[in-house]
Amino acid sequence: MTATLRDRLVSVRSKNAGPFTVTFDLFFPDAAAFDDAVAAKIVTPERVAELYGLSPAQVLVFNFAPASAIKVSIPRAVPGGGPGDSDVAGGQQFAPLLSLPA
Repeated sequence: MTATLRDRLVSVRSKNAGPFTVTFDLFFPDAAAFDDAVAAKIVTPERVAELYGLSPAQVLVFNFAPASAIKVSIPRAVPGGGPGDSDVAGGQQFAPLLSLPA
């Protein structure tokens, strides 16, 4: 069985970051696990873009060592609260990230 990002995280959340953006916070158990994930380039704009059908230029990835966390921001497919928005809080949008090969 291939390890995935899900296997490396202790917590993950996604949330609304305004009407046009969703952000994901990926928390690792410690600095060593975070450093390993960053070195392995598990979470990159290219990999996230492929999962969400975006251009890598639309994906922002921030490695935040003090929290052993990676933050990812992507544009919403539909403006928050607009017609066709099925997750106004953005709380369920992280699921595809969990399957990234790690």
